[in-house]
Amino acid sequence: MSALQPPLLFITGLSGAGMSSALKVLEDLGYEVFDNFPLSLIDNLLEESGEYKKPIAIGIDTRTRNFDPAAIVEKVQALGAKLMFVTCDEGILQKRYTETRRRHPLAGDRPVSAGIKKELSLLFPLKEIADPIIDTTDLSIHDLRRIVSGHFEENRKNRLTVTIMSFGFKHGLPREADIVMDVRFLKNPHWDVKLRPFSGKDKNVAEYIEGDSSLEGFLRHFKDMIGPLFDRYTHEGKNYLTIAFGCTGGKHRSVYVSEKMSEWLNAKNILTTVEHRDIDRA
Repeated sequence: MSALQPPLLFITGLSGAGMSSALKVLEDLGYEVFDNFPLSLIDNLLEESGEYKKPIAIGIDTRTRNFDPAAIVEKVQALGAKLMFVTCDEGILQKRYTETRRRHPLAGDRPVSAGIKKELSLLFPLKEIADPIIDTTDLSIHDLRRIVSGHFEENRKNRLTVTIMSFGFKHGLPREADIVMDVRFLKNPHWDVKLRPFSGKDKNVAEYIEGDSSLEGFLRHFKDMIGPLFDRYTHEGKNYLTIAFGCTGGKHRSVYVSEKMSEWLNAKNILTTVEHRDIDRA
């Protein structure tokens, strides 16, 4: 792209995974959005948009006329554009199609699962070059907005946004996490019946965890490891990072460590949000 052309983002992914929702978020962020846009018309679009500064987001998927993954890969690379890929667990996709009674665009007269498998195979070359890849399996629309905004909101450009997340392993790994740390080695407040109802945000639980002699060394070594990476991530164009800390249930140890790491990041003037995924789960 020439220097006069606006930033360009392609969005693709599995049907039903949430691509339309992602495009709506981008529209709210100030992008000029084109959905289901033919590849053959992109050069004309960019020529007309050359004098404008507004970023462009183009949705292109298996519904698009003359859809050709190889041609899309070539176009993305030739234009130096970014490609975002929206995906989802196959079982959840089947459930979404069943609930909405919609037919998968590639299924024809076959089951939804056949259409999903065909689409997965067709889109593989695009997923291989995509960055970011957003898995919506466990995401609410609010989670999707937060993640897309973290990657593409203009006022965060060239500045890394970090989400610190606590979670419980018994509830499953967070698919959106870039870095996962297991803190189940720390003393578990769950086994103290007086502490069990509280969370890692409460003072009495914090004091219990701080009594573990291994905590201080872990925090120090983790900070030493992760600290130098932030500038490198920004240099490589990464705008959004999720670091997840997990314990058994996601209520005590992971919550405490997440809060401590958030304090440290805020002190370093790194834009940080905290999410306690499983704090209210049994």
